[in-house]
Amino acid sequence: METTQVINGRKQIMTVAIGYILVSVIAGAIGQITLKYGMTQTGQITLSAHDIVPTLFKIFTNPFIIGGLALYVGGTVFWLAALSRVDLSFAYPFASLSYVVMLTASWLLFNENITPLRLAGTLVVMLGVLLISRSGS
Repeated sequence: METTQVINGRKQIMTVAIGYILVSVIAGAIGQITLKYGMTQTGQITLSAHDIVPTLFKIFTNPFIIGGLALYVGGTVFWLAALSRVDLSFAYPFASLSYVVMLTASWLLFNENITPLRLAGTLVVMLGVLLISRSGS
């Protein structure tokens, strides 16, 4: 009976951790999408000593950039909660799921060209995450 409780408790920890990881990935991806949208409004920037103050002002007064950063920080809180429960070597490959989300979002929201090679690479990433998720922590 004690072994059953340990196994069930471990499964519950893993389930919660994977949930935290997925929230982290989604928040991070939405944050990145929001940052990209904010930067399309801001326009191209150049990081030079002469223009650094006006450039930083332009960046950090854009509500989409502020919102994107907030989402990214929120995702980081969930990531930290996940890391408190599972091995880094188990959790970290799940972060690559953001590639899948970003590929899809880039295509749908920003009309970016998705080449067959990018698609194939993303499928390989998904396969890798699947294999690692089956390994347990």
